[in-house]
Amino acid sequence: MPDQLLLGVRLRDSSVFASFFAGRNQPVVDVLRALAPGGVPTCLFVQGPIASGKSHLLQALCVDANARSVAAAYLPLRELSSMGPEMLNGWGGLDIVCVDDVEQVASQREWSLALFALHQELEERRARLVVTSRLAPLALEMTLRDLASRLAGGLVLTLQPLHEAEQVAALQLRAQQRGFELPEETALLMLQRLPRDMSTLFGFLDRLDEASLVEQRRLTPRFVRRVMDRK
Repeated sequence: MPDQLLLGVRLRDSSVFASFFAGRNQPVVDVLRALAPGGVPTCLFVQGPIASGKSHLLQALCVDANARSVAAAYLPLRELSSMGPEMLNGWGGLDIVCVDDVEQVASQREWSLALFALHQELEERRARLVVTSRLAPLALEMTLRDLASRLAGGLVLTLQPLHEAEQVAALQLRAQQRGFELPEETALLMLQRLPRDMSTLFGFLDRLDEASLVEQRRLTPRFVRRVMDRK
């Protein structure tokens, strides 16, 4: 996706469907994995709390789509909003456009107009717009009523926070993807001592992996506590 790279956006290597532990969010994952141009509705709205995996899933969708020769782009507004609403121009010719963190610009009329224009372009071509937010569509306080109704009138999918057992399984899957085993007791210790959002937990898991490689240590609870206690 050379145009996307010009924006300074790179998809994370780890953000693929195979590395996403779905748990009770499997129906949402199934819809996104099956997404193809030519269907209805035009807009799919994915809502969920911070660190629930919205960005991961959008990037995985783009990776999967491009592997199937379906033209897709990932536009994270948290990173790109400073470029102004003009950065949404020119993407209407793709098959799937993924717009992440739409709440970043929802209250700004010029952005709403640009999003509405993008939606219209994609709708005319029977292409797809996938939007994410930590808020529900009607809670976004969009300045453009027509855009609000388009977002709310499409397919709205909700990501649920993972239960403890699911969080343990998600951590073990991420560890397996990185090439090491994470004992259950170690994962439970992480849940006891760290904030329980998956972004924080995955970040600490990366630290553990690096520390264990440097020190040639197994991920025992004692070693994990030592890493936690480091500044």
